[in-house]
Amino acid sequence: MSAPPTPSSSSRPTVTEREARQVAEAAREQDWRKPSFAKELFLGRFRLDLIHPHPLPAEEDVQRGEEFLAKLRDFCETKIDGAVIERDARIPDDVITGLKELGAFGMKIDTKYGGLGLTQVYYNKALALVGSANPAIGALLSAHQSIGVPQPLKMFGTQEQKDTFLPRCARTDISAFLLTEPDVGSDPARLATTAVRDGDDYVLDGVKLWTTNGVVADLLVVMARVPKSEQGKGGITAFVVEAASEGITVENRNAFMGLRGLENGVTRFHRVRVPAAHRIGPEGAGLRIALTTLNTGRLSLPAMCVGAGKWCLKIAREWSAVREQWGKPVALHEAVGSKISFIAATTFALEAVLDLSSQMADEDRNDIRIEAALAKLYGSEMACLMADELVQIRGGRGFETAASLEARGERAVPAEQLLRDLRINRIFEGSTEIMHLLIAREAVDAHLSVAGDLIDPDKSLSDKARAGAQAGVFYAKWLPKLVAGPGQLPRSYADFHPSGHPDLSAHLRHVERAARKLARSTFYAMSRWQGRMETKQGFLGRVVDIGAELFAMSAACVRAEHLRAEGDHGREAYQLADAFCRQSRIRVEELFGRLWTNTDDLDRKVVKGVLGGAYEWLEQGVVDPSGDGPWIAEAAPGASTKENVRRAIG
Repeated sequence: MSAPPTPSSSSRPTVTEREARQVAEAAREQDWRKPSFAKELFLGRFRLDLIHPHPLPAEEDVQRGEEFLAKLRDFCETKIDGAVIERDARIPDDVITGLKELGAFGMKIDTKYGGLGLTQVYYNKALALVGSANPAIGALLSAHQSIGVPQPLKMFGTQEQKDTFLPRCARTDISAFLLTEPDVGSDPARLATTAVRDGDDYVLDGVKLWTTNGVVADLLVVMARVPKSEQGKGGITAFVVEAASEGITVENRNAFMGLRGLENGVTRFHRVRVPAAHRIGPEGAGLRIALTTLNTGRLSLPAMCVGAGKWCLKIAREWSAVREQWGKPVALHEAVGSKISFIAATTFALEAVLDLSSQMADEDRNDIRIEAALAKLYGSEMACLMADELVQIRGGRGFETAASLEARGERAVPAEQLLRDLRINRIFEGSTEIMHLLIAREAVDAHLSVAGDLIDPDKSLSDKARAGAQAGVFYAKWLPKLVAGPGQLPRSYADFHPSGHPDLSAHLRHVERAARKLARSTFYAMSRWQGRMETKQGFLGRVVDIGAELFAMSAACVRAEHLRAEGDHGREAYQLADAFCRQSRIRVEELFGRLWTNTDDLDRKVVKGVLGGAYEWLEQGVVDPSGDGPWIAEAAPGASTKENVRRAIG
């Protein structure tokens, strides 16, 4: 065996903004082989037929899922003490071992590999359930299955890799996903961890940050940069790595404002040998594998947001009925009642979005990359709002910890903990700001496909001429369809106005009209800003937020009609859908107004002033309690000088 290559003392790539965008663009799924409800929505086409009637799971999937949920519920109620996890900042080993024995680590793994073979729908229901017992457990299970070893191997692994690793992941081993580095977040073009080919192995060197499950993991999915060589084209590449390999050191277990039981750390690789047979896919396919995995993997996060909403509603209902002010329960005061209505209606809508997206993922008839991203974005934002409203409803008790409440003889309600635990969801698996940009890129994909060369400064005049002709044909057919539609006909979607129920058809007509308006606004913006469109992040964010609201309204109406047809709380479901749509329409109108009436230009000027020091005088009069040290820790490759804090379970 030859000596392992020596890593450079400074291996961080230097890339321009354009190069970074090209790396991200190359990792995207380029084609749309299946229909997408959300993609059509952003193009001004309200394809209700793609989501209605509501898709349904197979009976055998329901039976298998319900049987497991019953076992999991019993485990949550008898074996998990969320207060202990919060107090000790650690999930007990016996809880993790019990979850392994229950099969919870193999929920999404096929039965032929020893897993439970649950559908996405029931996997999400399980995460909502276990996450309500303690969100850190939900994060443990979802990081293992949604982005850890099982999902990328299921989609891109060889049969040998599946046979080797999936049985371990189903019952005994914990996996983690390692992409982020101390100086690399949502800009993977600057990835510094290297994997250099050496015979039948690759040699890994680098440092990974925020490795969820990394402290207790047995198997790792590691993204590393492979240099171009005679043996391969190189590029960012995915590997399955044994966590106990020589040269791997977990240097720190990180602590956060919430999710105190999260086993998240800093992992250093120093001349770690990984067999070439453990590479997932070809060299250079790592980012595409990561993004494709996340297309459905992102649904695990809104699943736990739905669970949080359900718990918020339960506590708000019980507390507001017994707490009296001025002679009546606080729930009957309008200021509090509106908050309860918001929690109830929004929880209904989030569950509708989640179940619809998950069932579509199970059926695999539609491309749900935008739907899953919208579910993550909308779920994480709305769950934080619901938790904040619950804290407000609880008043001082909402700000008080559960342990303190219990110590003075009151019910230990962890409302403030929920608020802390949920906050990371706006950052996990793509921050809200990054999700806005990712979804916006997909939303304008049709435009860039036909007219992208017109605004590309690197294209020749002949390329631009061809693009102009192509765009002329597309827009000549597309634009006239944005003028009128079913949303202007008073009897459209009449199935959604059954006798004795609120009129949901009016909301669907509003969605259809708003979709066309959104498409017109996007086209106008592209015509106005052309190549500068990608810099208008405030505008793009509002476009995506409007699309999220329209998707949520559509899902809520479809779910309500499904429940009515099934005779399962149909009247109440219609009431909740009606309330949500009315609340959502107010937000949509505000967002439309802010597309063109905003402070974006002024904000940019203020930011330049802040960065230039023009307002430093405003910072006077305070002290800075921050400690010393660099803003970003040094992450040069090399041997670790710290104790290995990796903790093996079982």
